[in-house]
Amino acid sequence: MAHWRLKLSLFINYFLFAMLLNSVGTVILQVQSTYHISESSAGILEAFKDLSIAIMSFVMASFIGRLGYKKAMLLALALVAGASIAMPLMNTFWMTKLLFATVGISFALIKVSVYATIGLVTKDEGEHISFMNFIESFFMIGILLGNFIFSLFIDDTNPNSSSWTQVYYWLAGLAIIAFLLLYTTPVSETTNNDSQSESSSFGEMFRLAIVPVVLVFVASAFIYVLIEQSIMSWLPTFNNKVLHLPATLSVQMASILTASAALGRFFAGILLRKFPWLFVLTICIIAAGSLVILALPLAQNLGNEAITGWGNAPLVAFVFPLIGFLIAPIYPAINSIILSTLPQKQHGLMSGLIVIFSALGGTTGSFITGHIFEAFGGQTAFYFSLIPMGILITLLFFFKRIQSRYQSNPIDFGKGGGSH
Repeated sequence: MAHWRLKLSLFINYFLFAMLLNSVGTVILQVQSTYHISESSAGILEAFKDLSIAIMSFVMASFIGRLGYKKAMLLALALVAGASIAMPLMNTFWMTKLLFATVGISFALIKVSVYATIGLVTKDEGEHISFMNFIESFFMIGILLGNFIFSLFIDDTNPNSSSWTQVYYWLAGLAIIAFLLLYTTPVSETTNNDSQSESSSFGEMFRLAIVPVVLVFVASAFIYVLIEQSIMSWLPTFNNKVLHLPATLSVQMASILTASAALGRFFAGILLRKFPWLFVLTICIIAAGSLVILALPLAQNLGNEAITGWGNAPLVAFVFPLIGFLIAPIYPAINSIILSTLPQKQHGLMSGLIVIFSALGGTTGSFITGHIFEAFGGQTAFYFSLIPMGILITLLFFFKRIQSRYQSNPIDFGKGGGSH
């Protein structure tokens, strides 16, 4: 019974943070009208979210072992509940920044704790893998539903309205429910009081980061997330300002990107069993670049007809988000490859590096896209994604070459990669 309650708690935690984290695109759109913020200024919200994740992921190594995973999750839920309640009460742009900083800090606590706790509620490797897939799928469901839930609170008749901030009362309520459920659920875990081993993890992480195969991987992960977040965070604004969709519909149709990404990862899981990963991922990137070139011209000459719903939305609003199907398989594939290349004892440190560089990539992508969007328009901002796509293909070829060398001679990890 306790295991089922803990599983339910983990699901709710991930569901909540899926909505909070990926609401950044919706909020970027809304703050421009509500608080009269420029595109480049609104883009800073991604940095508050992602840099908080990166910094917290690094700092956690020094205390999470002593704090314990249950307490870490309770702290995260309490923080986001408080920030969510404060958001509609304060109703200012600086509070929006503080909200996403809090969400980023809390997600770092939640993700590490959830991953560590899965081992407590599963019996074997097969069940562990199955539960991991279920919980990641639930994260995607949270993103999908989050778009529609946020859209219910947007007032299309008054662009300056702050009614969208009321959704945070509901999210705070969900955080409180998750807190109470977890608080009353027994969790069997052991805490680590060895501060020496915790502090040494900083040095271990730096030593691992300078291993050539890891360097190329983190560069690849950085560039991938830069591409993904530059599109995901700015798609609602693109729909609204370039395609002239109502704000509510702009947010709802952005969910096509998430749905297509989920399908892309499912089908890629099948293809990657039959074909070399470099071949599959290269085809994905080339196809994604082709879609950018073919779809974005459809955003021109849309006419003057008022768009009222899905039925008369322009074709590009349906076609361009399908890029999620093509790029989504890249990230989990390269993560799996680097983890399978490294020794098992280094997987925890590698996971920390993945979170850190992914967060930095997301911040950079959103920041650059916001400035290009403001200076040259939304179409140019999305055409920009072709540049990092070209860089990513090059990095993946280097990654494959170096990874193959390390697989044939794993003893090289001792050179700058930490002890085995």
